[in-house]
Amino acid sequence: MNKTIQLQDLETKDYKETWEYQEELFKGIVDLKIRNRREELDLETPNYFLFVEHPHVYTLGKSGDLSNLLLSEKQLEAKGATFYKINRGGDITYHGPGQIVGYPIIDLENFFTDIHKYLRFLEEAIILTLEEYGIACGRSEGETGVWLGAGTPFARKICAMGVRASRWVTMHGFALNVNADLGYFDNIIPCGIRGKAVTSLNVELGVEKVNEEEVKEKILKHFSILFEAKFEKSVIKNH
Repeated sequence: MNKTIQLQDLETKDYKETWEYQEELFKGIVDLKIRNRREELDLETPNYFLFVEHPHVYTLGKSGDLSNLLLSEKQLEAKGATFYKINRGGDITYHGPGQIVGYPIIDLENFFTDIHKYLRFLEEAIILTLEEYGIACGRSEGETGVWLGAGTPFARKICAMGVRASRWVTMHGFALNVNADLGYFDNIIPCGIRGKAVTSLNVELGVEKVNEEEVKEKILKHFSILFEAKFEKSVIKNH
């Protein structure tokens, strides 16, 4: 069982290009697992964790409802935003500058084979990170992601999640609003949930800007403890 995760920070990268790169890494792991089974081998499968910041983009999950996007094609263009239907779970969400997006592309057979536990651990890594900033947050029953004021009229989402898994290999992940322009969320019904607000770490702390690199370090710290994993920075080839 390989518990080392190769960390790559893609910095600012187009959503579609990043999605294609995820698919490439994902396929590499799945193909290796198929080969192991077919040829009765025991070759070690790699794990990856991508950090990225996307230019303004809206993405709709496979079970999502297009009517939750409140903009026309022309309006999207005017806002400098793009739109993609993608193969993760969940409904519609927004990605953009000031948001930390994390894509763990890992073979869960290296850790544990439980998708529910995987999602809870992703949420827990974010919850523990935000608690370091004095933010009281948690889960909202029946809704993935991380929330403030869950169960109250002031419930607001700070971190969205949507994953895909096949043969115990994961892709897609989480999007944590750190210094995000929340106005872009007004153009969608976030995650298809009406009447729930969205927030960002800088707003909750009442500051103009939070150090995003510091937030990333905290996420990795908690992720590595929860998954009993170690991170290694790896070279990004041709990307």
